[in-house]
Amino acid sequence: QVRLVESGGGLVQPGGSLRLSCAASGSIFSMYTMTWYRQAPGNQRELVARIRMSNGNTVYSDSVKGRFTISRDNAGNTVYLQMNSLKPEDTAVYYCNAVPVASPTDYWGQGTQVTVSS
Repeated sequence: QVRLVESGGGLVQPGGSLRLSCAASGSIFSMYTMTWYRQAPGNQRELVARIRMSNGNTVYSDSVKGRFTISRDNAGNTVYLQMNSLKPEDTAVYYCNAVPVASPTDYWGQGTQVTVSS
């Protein structure tokens, strides 16, 4: 069982920055991928950014490419999402997801609220 805890959300003005953290109870290097998703009211949950743990390859949604950066802590248990040039449309609950290697069960955190507003 892996427990994921997100932190770092809050209220920020348009154009501002936030860094989200996802702390795992075990080593994230036992995971295949770590992914940030977000869900705004009335919308489906959408992928924001993903990192493959074996080689560090990353994938971003078109809406955040060039503004957000996903990274991992090489000590082994935290993934980050650096969010720059934030827009009101980035307002959502952000969730961390972990997909283990060779297991059908994935894990989710409880989410952290990000609100971009003046």
